[in-house]
Amino acid sequence: MAALSLGMGGGILSSCSSFLEEHVPQGTLSDEQVKTPENAEAMVVSAYAIFTSAEDINSSFSMWNFDVRSDDAYKGGSGTSDGDVFHQLEVQQGVLTGNWNINDMWVRLYKCLSRVNAAIALLNESDYGMKQQRLAEMKFLRAYGHFLLKRLYKHIPFVVDENLTYDDYNNLTNTTYNNDEGWQLIIDDLMEAYNTLPQTQEDKGRPTKASAAAFLAKVYLYKAYHQDDENSNQVTSINQQDLEKVIEFTNPALYTNYGLEEDMHNNFRPEDKFENGKESVWAIQYSRNDGSTFGNLNWSYGLIPPNIPEVTDGGCDFYKPSQNLVNAYRTGNDGLPLIDNFNEKDYDKATDNADPRLFLTVGMPGLPYMFNPKFMMEETSIWSRSNGLYGYYVSLKHNIDPALLDDYLIKGSYWASPMNRIVFRYADVLLERAEAYAQLGQSAEAIKLVNQVRSRAASSTQMIASYPSKYGVKFYVSNYTGSYSKEQAIKIVKMERRLELGMESERFFDLVRWGEAATVLNKYYAEEIGHCAIYSSAHFTANKDEYLPIPFEQISASNGHYTQNIGNW
Repeated sequence: MAALSLGMGGGILSSCSSFLEEHVPQGTLSDEQVKTPENAEAMVVSAYAIFTSAEDINSSFSMWNFDVRSDDAYKGGSGTSDGDVFHQLEVQQGVLTGNWNINDMWVRLYKCLSRVNAAIALLNESDYGMKQQRLAEMKFLRAYGHFLLKRLYKHIPFVVDENLTYDDYNNLTNTTYNNDEGWQLIIDDLMEAYNTLPQTQEDKGRPTKASAAAFLAKVYLYKAYHQDDENSNQVTSINQQDLEKVIEFTNPALYTNYGLEEDMHNNFRPEDKFENGKESVWAIQYSRNDGSTFGNLNWSYGLIPPNIPEVTDGGCDFYKPSQNLVNAYRTGNDGLPLIDNFNEKDYDKATDNADPRLFLTVGMPGLPYMFNPKFMMEETSIWSRSNGLYGYYVSLKHNIDPALLDDYLIKGSYWASPMNRIVFRYADVLLERAEAYAQLGQSAEAIKLVNQVRSRAASSTQMIASYPSKYGVKFYVSNYTGSYSKEQAIKIVKMERRLELGMESERFFDLVRWGEAATVLNKYYAEEIGHCAIYSSAHFTANKDEYLPIPFEQISASNGHYTQNIGNW
């Protein structure tokens, strides 16, 4: 059975230089003919399009492939050799700078940036009414490409000059800016976007002022945890001014058109009426009905569906929730998370209370797959291609009800769906605001925000209302009361991020941002061996494994301009 296939071959220095040639005007067109509003608009559309066309099952811009490094998920598939380079990342052993997946993501994202810069260059030479707004949109997309790269590789070359020549690209370095300065470059692009973008957009895929605010809040939160010691990846300080910027850009007054959905699951439904809901601050737009056979479908989740006979035949069963994540949703007699001891025992639906979000995030034996009782999950090879090596849990946030086969669940080379992928959702905005307040010592404000998210969790039962009576599960989630110290509030917010954003590929990057990856993940490996034997060889090396190495092909092609990340070779 096909699984994680080889990615793009051939190292391309920054990938931008070769792609630049695609956009150099050819033939005998005059400058005036090239610089028309129609051509500028076409280039803008092309820049949006590459953020869907350039990703694939091996290099999803959702980053699920790389979140297998976290304690949320196992790699899955048929075994450790199925997508072996991702297995190496999961156990942090044998990761080589020449591994194809390390270079593949680099190449794809720099091609995106090249397309965006080509659009910016043409816009700068054009003159029409939408010019400034379109430039703001492109600056937003350029920030997005750099953000994805920086979270993965830390030290990257920034292509913030859209007029670079081929030779200029080849002379870029990845150490021109330290970590803090790199985040600031992304912020600079976003501020241009924020100051220009409108409150609403007729085309839902275009960012709004609130989209830019949400993005700014996220980048400032990353920037706040300073990692500027060139000899380590440790957090050396937490910057108060950056945290205050997070508060500024999460101000509810900026989000008058947005809010929490009544039910969390609405964010992960493919039906048209649920797309671009009020919690979706900015989303990657996928579609089917655009005149082509498959349309603009999301193929990047194609490896995640299980292999259900006569339904999802060919499903590869990757990105499987971990037992540790399932246990995190256990609640105590007070309805609160067991933050310090949630993993002392495995969740037992017959006896344990659980946050309802568990059943919207994880499919598990004894319960319906995608809330459809025609497909009851069991401990069989249907629900685990590895025959239990990676357990029997299945992600629910990425998959589609089999009853929607051919309408929203479409078979091509792999499985696809037109369901949007929300990049910035309002719950994340609230939790980022809560985290900033907690770190600033304003615990009461932080807890109020956490409670907003928890209140919504308690009411998120439209798909699972029958589970207590039919399957014996016990929902119990309540709000925090009383007062909490700064340290307690920080722990509460961090736990709530995991519960709310489970399997959304934020977890590993959060752990690195907080400077906690080595501590949390080495503890996880030791505790998880009994559930997933692959972790017997796992070890997370601090000041190395937080970031991917700079790809060998890029180092080799850089003529000495690139410096390898610490701990790699």
